[in-house]
Amino acid sequence: MKKILIVLTSHQGMENTDSKTGVWLGEFTDPYYQLLDHGCTITLASPAGGEPPIDPLSRLTENITASNRRFQDDVVLQAAFAKTHKLDSINPSEYDAVFFPGGHGPLWDLASSPVAGRLIVDLLDAGKPVASVCHGPAALISAAKSRPRLLQGKRLTGFTNTEEAMVMRGDHIPYHLETRLRELGADFHSALIPMTSHVEIDGLLITGQNPLSAGPTAVALIEMLGIGGKNHSNTD
Repeated sequence: MKKILIVLTSHQGMENTDSKTGVWLGEFTDPYYQLLDHGCTITLASPAGGEPPIDPLSRLTENITASNRRFQDDVVLQAAFAKTHKLDSINPSEYDAVFFPGGHGPLWDLASSPVAGRLIVDLLDAGKPVASVCHGPAALISAAKSRPRLLQGKRLTGFTNTEEAMVMRGDHIPYHLETRLRELGADFHSALIPMTSHVEIDGLLITGQNPLSAGPTAVALIEMLGIGGKNHSNTD
């Protein structure tokens, strides 16, 4: 049974606006249930611990996925989500992989968290996968601070500058993720058509481009872990 750590943002403020961000719900629930249904034991963590904020836009009807509806009826997961472990209490050696969902929040807290950076480096050094989707790859920025040139030449993806313009939040964030990853030397790739699913795999790094890539990113992680079949497991 594989033990997976899912690290969620604790950040909800945005710049130059009263609008809020946080976890993009489907980018958490899609991978969570993919992993759960493949027999994984899942632990939830966040920089601040406790209940992470959810981006209000991800609750809108057009953004509700089947996994979001499942979450609404899942009292076990709701209880775990309300009491995530504080990230600095996590022992990386206890986990087989880590997954970072998006929402714009990681641009602030996970990107600047030394704890997140060390966690990623420790897992990679142990030969364990690191997966992230949309703005979740911002956590790799903290890893690059911990280990310079970590991302040099790495084939990655994430929420693109074009997609940022499409959602009209570019003036409310501290930087554009695609630009920053390129500055750190990443070999950045994306789908030809914005807002369509796209996943990149480079060694132990698995990255997904946008919300529609969340499930496929989890599938790539499942395949890398060599997990087969479906059965029910628990959330810590």
